[in-house]
Amino acid sequence: MVEKSDRSPDFSVERRGSRVAVTVGDEELLLSREDAAELRDSLDDALTARETFVNTVGVHRADGSYVVERRGADSSGNRKVFDSFDALERLCQRLPAEFTADDLSASGLTAGRRHMVLWHLAEHPAFDVSLASRQPLTAEKTATEVVEP
Repeated sequence: MVEKSDRSPDFSVERRGSRVAVTVGDEELLLSREDAAELRDSLDDALTARETFVNTVGVHRADGSYVVERRGADSSGNRKVFDSFDALERLCQRLPAEFTADDLSASGLTAGRRHMVLWHLAEHPAFDVSLASRQPLTAEKTATEVVEP
């Protein structure tokens, strides 16, 4: 499954005899069935990637959900499953410019999961968040979104 955003080019895939035509925007690629299967497997691997950071791990699952885990932990108490990566992005957008782990309580996170998610937001390059303080654990957004009227 490929997820489209408003910035994604149009794409299509169709069979042409023994070949598979993949069109992205104005570019077309004609693949053998074997190459198409390899591309599918590579896309699947990329979409279900596991990213390891210093304190946390992010896992994109095949069902579209996104999991934040404490690095090296093996119990479910050390992970938080979001419906999607977008859900985590929306959570981050709702947070104030500077926030603590306690600010994550409003989203339903409890105990150590709040700290784990805060660390993940600070570590993951997709989020403009940096660690501001360890005591109390505090992060700050490093870029502000410009809202156009």
